[in-house]
Amino acid sequence: MNPGLIGGLAGCAIGVIGGLVGTYASIRNTSGPREKAFTIKASIIVWIAGAIFLALLLLLPSPWRFLVWIPYGIFLPLGIVTWNRTQRRIREEESETKAPEPGS
Repeated sequence: MNPGLIGGLAGCAIGVIGGLVGTYASIRNTSGPREKAFTIKASIIVWIAGAIFLALLLLLPSPWRFLVWIPYGIFLPLGIVTWNRTQRRIREEESETKAPEPGS
């Protein structure tokens, strides 16, 4: 095998492992059941969208595959902002519904 292929495969593996660790940490750091359910669903959507994006980059012919970056560049930031707002709203709603600690 040539060094470029080995480096590409190793980089891909490291990236996927980093994504899995990040996904695990995001789910683990949720505060309540609704927030956890939302984070799991959102994570699944992000992993599927990422796989579709990469498949299109690899499968489309050369002039067309560059156009895939346009929706990616638009929807990625919008998705991040929407995820953060929704997670914050759910976290606030869950903290309001929690019963106060006894003796406080």
